[in-house]
Amino acid sequence: MPMNRRTVLAAAGTGLALVSGAGFWRVTRVPQTATLPWRLDPTPPADVRLDAFRHAILAPNPHNRQPWLIQLMGKDEALIRCDLNKRLPETDPFDRQITIGFGTFIELARMAAAERGVRMDIIPFPEGEAFPRLDDRPVARLKFTPDPMVIKDMLFAHIPTRRSNKEPYDLSRAVSEDLAAQVADREAAFSVDAKFVGSLRAAVLDALLIEQMAPLKYGESVNLIRIGHTEVDANPDGIDLVGAQIEALKAIGMLDRTQLADPKSQSFQIGLEQLQAAYGSIPALVWITSPDNSRADQLETGRRYVRANLRATSLGLGMHPMSQSLQEYPAVKTAFDRIHRLLGATGTQRVQMLARIGYGPLVTPSPRWPLEKHIRS
Repeated sequence: MPMNRRTVLAAAGTGLALVSGAGFWRVTRVPQTATLPWRLDPTPPADVRLDAFRHAILAPNPHNRQPWLIQLMGKDEALIRCDLNKRLPETDPFDRQITIGFGTFIELARMAAAERGVRMDIIPFPEGEAFPRLDDRPVARLKFTPDPMVIKDMLFAHIPTRRSNKEPYDLSRAVSEDLAAQVADREAAFSVDAKFVGSLRAAVLDALLIEQMAPLKYGESVNLIRIGHTEVDANPDGIDLVGAQIEALKAIGMLDRTQLADPKSQSFQIGLEQLQAAYGSIPALVWITSPDNSRADQLETGRRYVRANLRATSLGLGMHPMSQSLQEYPAVKTAFDRIHRLLGATGTQRVQMLARIGYGPLVTPSPRWPLEKHIRS
């Protein structure tokens, strides 16, 4: 018999009872090690670089790939490279989004160094910008210098509580123009106008559906899904699916990557409905446009985006990037062009980030690899 959403959820409840009766108490467990990097030891490492980087690995990044490789140089420098196996060739064919993720990483490192009275000087792409894709050349060279004049950043305190809140937002609670302006803070544009937001919502949802129905594009995401606490702890990156219902469905064979990838399956349909509900709940928007699309522009976008995300956190707002309509593969070009037209980007200008802000439920932090996994000799 075909199952609707209610039947699936009921089956999840039944599964919980079944596996609980069989003694598999782990269905109620959550990941045990995957979120440990968020629990920052109040006693920092003696090496300010390690202190900076333990904060930096908490940065938002596309598909939670965490592509940052760190090479410590001497006593006061570091080279940052891309783990080329962590790129997203189907949905990010030119590594634009991955590069933005390096911008968020570098900005959090800078803020953490400043907290210790250390200035972090940044040389982006010291051996040249890599096009059309990133390669083995460094993304940045960082130098750490004690400086009594360095200014601490008020947003630093919000790094451990920052989230990318992917849940539906409460549309009955409007985001005021004043709050949206505080999130943007001259580093981004914003809108709380219902009609304008509605126009953008349509393009966002169109692009989302295009990606979900494109086997190679969506398959890239499916391959990165970690189902249940055991998988998340074993591979604390990608897209995590956790919780009692997830554990129960997996235990009784009703949830796996094959079903999630099949547009005819109930798991796929429910997942799509849930994504559309979340992406369609847009009380307000912020976006970042760059004058060009250089690697330097992309790094700067990351810096500006993570600061907006931290400001949203400080104001009790959720924030969630919606990147499908900004991607560069041919199938999404119509939505891409519509977004750029609506947001007034002309000539060489490029809309680099588009995110919704609003009031959402509390969410747990995304999984993270520990810092030592990013360090290379």
